[in-house]
Amino acid sequence: MDWGLSGNKQRKIKLCKKVVLQIFQKSIKFLYMIEGVIIKPLSKIIDERGSVMHMLKSTDPEFEQFGEIYFSTVYPGVIKGWHLHKVMTLNYVVIKGHIKLVLFDQRENSPTKGEIQEIFIGEKNYCLVKIPPGVVNGFKGIGTEEAIVANCATHPYDPSEIIRIDPFTKEIPYQWDIKLK
Repeated sequence: MDWGLSGNKQRKIKLCKKVVLQIFQKSIKFLYMIEGVIIKPLSKIIDERGSVMHMLKSTDPEFEQFGEIYFSTVYPGVIKGWHLHKVMTLNYVVIKGHIKLVLFDQRENSPTKGEIQEIFIGEKNYCLVKIPPGVVNGFKGIGTEEAIVANCATHPYDPSEIIRIDPFTKEIPYQWDIKLK
């Protein structure tokens, strides 16, 4: 319906509707994001010599404090998880290969308590994923090669700070199978 508007005004209204729809669709995605989890696209600088892959700087708004950095490798099809950190914040980046990172919010006072979030990260989706304490996490190697996961943690490793949970527990409503969408 044109409501007696000129062609130019109709185009502007159509464009506004399109922009509003795009904003709405993007906001719907965030409704399912677990509270406190940050996913930040990162840059790679590539030239004929190789590449530089940025991860986290002390001047980044996501940076809290430095505890340690370590690297974990995972073979295709292997699951590492579930893990629950009581005080440590994790800052994951996959520098080689790909993983399916799965998060489960079991924090009592969280607005997203009970939510599951899947994030596919690696060379083709190079990003930092910040996971706050109390969010259960695990990952599975996907693709055809070993993946290397870097974690810049806010605290040094302390075995009394981590709770390890069976990856196939019924307490977490998640199955690690491939999901065909």
